[in-house]
Amino acid sequence: MRFIYADSLDVVDPAYDFVQDRNAEGRTPYWDDVYAHEILGYAPYDGILVSRGIVGGAAVGGKYTEAQAMRFRRVGARTFLRLDRPQFAKLAIFGDCGAFTYHKEVTPPYSSENMVEFYEDGGFTHGCSVDHIIFDFDESLTGLSGGSAEAKRRFDITLENASTFLKASHRLRSHFTALGVIQGWSPGSMAEAARQLVAMGYSYLALGGTVPLKSPQIKACLRAIREAVPTRTRLHILGFAKADEIESFSSFGITSFDTTSPLIRAFKDAKANYYLRAEDNRLTYYTAIRVPQALENPKLMRLAKRGLLRQEDLVALERRALDSLRAYDRGRCELEATLDAVLAYATPATLGTTLDELPGSRSVADLRARYARTLTERPWKQCSCGICKELSIEVIIFRASNRNKRRGIHNLGVFKALVDTLPTRSEHHEDSDLRSDPRSTKSSTHRPVVRRSRVRTTAICGN
Repeated sequence: MRFIYADSLDVVDPAYDFVQDRNAEGRTPYWDDVYAHEILGYAPYDGILVSRGIVGGAAVGGKYTEAQAMRFRRVGARTFLRLDRPQFAKLAIFGDCGAFTYHKEVTPPYSSENMVEFYEDGGFTHGCSVDHIIFDFDESLTGLSGGSAEAKRRFDITLENASTFLKASHRLRSHFTALGVIQGWSPGSMAEAARQLVAMGYSYLALGGTVPLKSPQIKACLRAIREAVPTRTRLHILGFAKADEIESFSSFGITSFDTTSPLIRAFKDAKANYYLRAEDNRLTYYTAIRVPQALENPKLMRLAKRGLLRQEDLVALERRALDSLRAYDRGRCELEATLDAVLAYATPATLGTTLDELPGSRSVADLRARYARTLTERPWKQCSCGICKELSIEVIIFRASNRNKRRGIHNLGVFKALVDTLPTRSEHHEDSDLRSDPRSTKSSTHRPVVRRSRVRTTAICGN
């Protein structure tokens, strides 16, 4: 089973100063910043997915700047993502249309021919057909029963595009593996879509529209699809939001799936921010300790405007919390004293009010218990990845992008190690169609990795 990471320019500044909380002097974004596979020295995934909606263009505004989008099209995905080195040559580069970015449109903004050219010009190894997302879902329906008129219209559009996409890829003699995208409003409709895609000539299918679905619903769809297509048909799950439950999906013969979940949870989950593999090979989760920047946190600013806290007091509380955590990491501060310092600052920052104004102690007690577990078990000391070894306790502090994304990159490495242990059916394990972008042999124009990969650690723990 291949873990494909859905990238959204998730890079970090390798020379970020964690004591002063500032980027390296003279930093040039993208050129100086590094991807997960660069800062770790290995790829914590089996490939990267780049959505057309993220790159952007005339039809849909993406996340890339105009200069980045132009470079992406000029040098190709592998060079842009800095996968043009021998150790990354076998990593897959998937592409999709980014159906969520145009879900309100009547029809997709891209033609099949346009997407084939996009994948081919970008040197993608795998490309998904043009789909139109369906949000309706009813697990109780059978076959093609039910479904709104709009759902059926999008169902037909997705299949028509899949047909023209496959024909265009053959006509243009594309070098990427074409995936036919499945959309539907029920397990039965998805199974019928899969059956038609195989009849068109697809041997690799991508299940779309799974993000809002619960795990049992996704499994019901996979079960119906598997009953409708030959066992040799490969399956990919697009935008798999239930990545932490991937082990329970291994019986469905999934070839690959893409997700951002391990990285996103580092800074968007309320409790499970830091991953660690337990002895039973399952994931253990820890809550990161929130110490937001005093003069930028909205909740703190509201308290200051209400006159409940002065800004100079907030800065002092912030400094005391950080100093206590770093002292604790060096064995110079006791657990309870560290928790007291952290909660004096984290409570108004997290809960939006001071300790005196809280109606009850449950929220504070829960926060203290989770923080106490994190600090007592010191998970960052149990991890041997380069990020944890370099940053120590800084990696568990929930504070600004450079810390949070590093914690997310750590999570990617832990998750990848878990996926590698999952059983897989041999007929789904190998992808003989995987091809490297021939442009990856060209010399790169960006700065050498060795210059970008230095991480400042001289004063990480403070005094």
